[in-house]
Amino acid sequence: MRAMNVFKLLAAMLVAFSLAACGGTGSLGNVGFGGARDAVDSEDEEVEPIIEGRDGMSQIGQTSIWDLFKRKDTGTTVKVNRYLWNASLDVLNFLPIQSVDPFTGVIVMGYGTPPGGGRAYRATVYIKDPALDARSLNVALATRGGPVAAGTQRAVEDAILARARELRIQDKKY
Repeated sequence: MRAMNVFKLLAAMLVAFSLAACGGTGSLGNVGFGGARDAVDSEDEEVEPIIEGRDGMSQIGQTSIWDLFKRKDTGTTVKVNRYLWNASLDVLNFLPIQSVDPFTGVIVMGYGTPPGGGRAYRATVYIKDPALDARSLNVALATRGGPVAAGTQRAVEDAILARARELRIQDKKY
């Protein structure tokens, strides 16, 4: 019974100290619940103005946990070249798709064995620009043992670019 009382007392003290740590003192003086500040002694000292939020609390350099869930800019989109996108899916069709994000241009594919090959590969394709250009395409190719040779990766990128050009010619959009 006595141990339970000691535990309750320690828990209450922990809560009290935790709340005290959230107090409103800082470099600008005492900013308490009323929003009042201590007077500044010298006129030479520059003091940053206090910005108060909706709830009257000081907002200088403060964020809340709810700011993590707010979208910063809802109009932000990344344009992805559809020919590169479709060509990537065509050329690497032997790999299972794990994750696709058309808004950022990322395709993550799992391990798969190419037709006629014995080694399993996995790939991540990143299309970062709407232009049908080699600079718009990044392919990360790996085996279970690590990254592949640069020549193999370049050959896959070239195959994707060639297929993308074929798709564009089929659409007759020059």
